Amino acid sequence: MSLSSSSAPSPSSLTKEEQQRPNPDPQKLAQVLKYHNQTKHSFNKYARGPHGLDWANQPNPFRRYVSAPLLPLLHLPIDDNSIPSTVVDAPLYHSLFLSLPPPKPVSHSSISQLFYDSLALSAWKTTGYSTWSLRVNPSSGNLHPTEAYLIAPPIELISNDPFVAHYAPKEHSLEIRTTITHDFFPKIFPENSFLIGFSSIFWRESWKYGERAFRYCNHDVGHAIAAVAVAAAGLGWDVKLLDGLGYNELKKLMGLEIYPEFEIPSKPIKGKIPEIEFEHPDCVLVVFPNGSNGFDVNYKELSSVIAGFSNLEWKGKPNLLSKEHICWDIIYRTAEAVKKPSTWTNGLLVDAFKGSGVCSEESYKGLTVREVVRKRRSAVDMDGATVIPRETFYQILLHCLPSGSQSEEKQKGQLALPFRALSWDAEVHAVLFVHRVRGLPNGLYFLVRNEDHFSELKKSTRSEFKWEKPEGCPETLPLYELATGDCQQISKQLSCHQDIAGDGCFSLGMVAHFEPTLRDKGVWMYPRLFWETGVLGQVLYLEAHAVGISATGIGCYFDDPVHELLGLRGSNFQSLYHFTVGGPVLDKRIMSLPAYPGPSVDA
Repeated sequence: MSLSSSSAPSPSSLTKEEQQRPNPDPQKLAQVLKYHNQTKHSFNKYARGPHGLDWANQPNPFRRYVSAPLLPLLHLPIDDNSIPSTVVDAPLYHSLFLSLPPPKPVSHSSISQLFYDSLALSAWKTTGYSTWSLRVNPSSGNLHPTEAYLIAPPIELISNDPFVAHYAPKEHSLEIRTTITHDFFPKIFPENSFLIGFSSIFWRESWKYGERAFRYCNHDVGHAIAAVAVAAAGLGWDVKLLDGLGYNELKKLMGLEIYPEFEIPSKPIKGKIPEIEFEHPDCVLVVFPNGSNGFDVNYKELSSVIAGFSNLEWKGKPNLLSKEHICWDIIYRTAEAVKKPSTWTNGLLVDAFKGSGVCSEESYKGLTVREVVRKRRSAVDMDGATVIPRETFYQILLHCLPSGSQSEEKQKGQLALPFRALSWDAEVHAVLFVHRVRGLPNGLYFLVRNEDHFSELKKSTRSEFKWEKPEGCPETLPLYELATGDCQQISKQLSCHQDIAGDGCFSLGMVAHFEPTLRDKGVWMYPRLFWETGVLGQVLYLEAHAVGISATGIGCYFDDPVHELLGLRGSNFQSLYHFTVGGPVLDKRIMSLPAYPGPSVDA
């Protein structure tokens, strides 16, 4: 395999769709493109970051709101007759991609299960004098910049009033921050629904990764969205991003107005800067019973109600995470540029659930969704020997498709689990480096996740690429062979010389339809493209574990050399995240301990 390195149209000439597209602010777009280009790694220069790790100021991985009432959630599974067996039981993992089970009622037990299977601790690890926790939702460098909030109607044993709570994963508990009016949910949302909000603490990530941290924070938001969507599916609940809300409404909804306004410096600075520990509101999800009919949201009315949250009494003072900090100014300028305005015109569209096809059900090991999500681990090394059958490879990729794969429809809309949580058509594809898939030639392959982009992709990449369907590929899987040959070395080189990228069964780069998306949909799509890669990455993590192997996300890769390999020019397409899937090497020096003390051991 050879793998070397006008006049503006008048308004009358524009279609109605074109006239409704946002007109991006040139300065904001320039800021996003500047950030993206400045934080690229290249063979001769890495993006700016700290020179070594300042262990004395490593951020506390757990945000707490000191003095807010702390209400414990149930730990599951647990041998406790007070918990109905229907709550403790979990459906088989792979069955969720075909259809969702009947919805469970919203209760103390089911809310406990949702958090336990999505955002809770999954284990403690220890070696020598070091002990650290792992979580169900993965994070770059295990730094966990993502915080979660529950906004819910009254729930027995939690609160007699509708409330906003911060989730404390170390304690698997809810910190009640405020109560809200009783008409908030019945007025706007269907019965048995509630909201989950996410925010990011950029400092937690930039402590280790410097300027590139903004990218990684948004990967983690995507992983968290998918983690909640999959755990909710196990309870028969559907999930949708409330993307009509803007930055200011999210800030009020989660009680994040308590953080002082942050004045961005003109260059990176070091010192005591506690204000950079603020939480940046990312998004809010509505969780509702699967099959809710005629469900829509009046965003104008919702925004009007949220405006009153500024007057609520918010409990708890956020804990300090570090004594000293480094402020990478470009992160905060970019976060400012991509703040999303309110968009009320379209309402909320909940499409029918689309199932994913099955070509190798026997690939799965009969694990429940809880076994998969709670025992998922990020591989630290791959063995360079494990081989998977071609059918297993195809099965994993079928679950990576946004539109499901049980019909002949083109891939485009995000209708299948967990992608259906997102509110836009798929913008992320995957270039795959196949190393050890029995029955499939080693080489370079491409998974087209939005088939409207097919012609543009083919035109934009190297002319010598084949673009042929590989042998045995399911008809509904838009996978194409580009070139054959050993690509272990090149995949390692492109992923910052990390052996793990070439020692698995396959690795991949997630290639986003980039600048056209920012221009057509708005610069706030920049973090959302990373969210989409995080959702896709979470599927790869879960699929790998469900078929008996492992995976890990790779945030360190050489951006433009990846584009050069594919023949991509300009910024119409950009690589945003790498991943590797294969047989893990376990470090026997590291001991696993249970996530929470008690009779249940789940490490």
